[in-house]
Amino acid sequence: MSRIFSKGTILLAGMALMLGACRKDLCYTHDEHSYTVKVDIVPQWEQIWEHYGQTDWQQNWPALPGLTYDGLRPNKPEGIRAVVYTDGLTHDERNLPAEGGRLDMREGKHAILFYNNDTEYIVFDGIESWATASATTRSRSRVSFKSTDAHRNERTVNTPDMLYGSYIEEYEARRTLEAVKVPVTMHPLVYTYVVRYEFEEGLKYVAVARGAMAGMAESVYLQSGQTGSEAATLLYDCSIEDFGAMALVKSFGIPNFPNNHYTNEGSRADEQVYTLNLEVRMKNGKTKTFDFDITNQLKSQPQGGIIRVTGIKITDAEGLEGGGSFDVNLEDWGDMEDVVLPL
Repeated sequence: MSRIFSKGTILLAGMALMLGACRKDLCYTHDEHSYTVKVDIVPQWEQIWEHYGQTDWQQNWPALPGLTYDGLRPNKPEGIRAVVYTDGLTHDERNLPAEGGRLDMREGKHAILFYNNDTEYIVFDGIESWATASATTRSRSRVSFKSTDAHRNERTVNTPDMLYGSYIEEYEARRTLEAVKVPVTMHPLVYTYVVRYEFEEGLKYVAVARGAMAGMAESVYLQSGQTGSEAATLLYDCSIEDFGAMALVKSFGIPNFPNNHYTNEGSRADEQVYTLNLEVRMKNGKTKTFDFDITNQLKSQPQGGIIRVTGIKITDAEGLEGGGSFDVNLEDWGDMEDVVLPL
């Protein structure tokens, strides 16, 4: 039996389908069109590698082959971790892309902590409270490294990878029809030191080199940007250059120093001693170490800068002793191999 539909019936049916589709679309975008908490984080990345030094390196950049001031600026990270604290009792962690985006939170007043979430060597501690949230780095040992008396009790650690941070002391999340854009400046919490070991003689005998910087901050507080009071010794590798050895060393800076991007409060540990170490393996297989007092250079460059030590010598007698040779292509350097220690 055939059925006959009028044009009016078909039209009504089509309108019903369209209305149903509209209701479905409205359902999917209900939050966007209703009074809800809609907060969009808009980050700005402050890509600087040194700060608060007594020398304006940007304006007085020395002739360093292969290095420019802007070339040392850190890259933007891959993502952001946002920690939302409510009533001082609870905290919720959220991940956002580096470009920012919607930060879910309940209506009410919150404190919000931000830092990049793509670090490898940094260890976070005390995140359950904004007041105790801090970052440090992993322990590392070097069998051949001998600390000076001034730094005998310091932990030896990896250099940290790049860390940014920001903190909003109080943000009141309200229900709105339109999303509220919140600008957030992500400040650097890790800085770079250009370390130059300049040889006066004997560089031709050097096969490989490693260094250490002692007396540096072991940690940094994410909420204030101030470094902790405990000191640590950073271990790192060096490259061999035509003037000697060089390393780009990342650090939280000197201990107990405020990050002026956050606050001007805090103190500086003026009594701290800073020491630079260089360990070289010569082509004859022998090793030699050098220690330098860089206290004045660090005090004038508390958060990154250029560290330079000169007059380093290896005599012909030392370089030719034994008459052997060291294979610079060996991956295992014996006593010079570092070991990352589990926490």
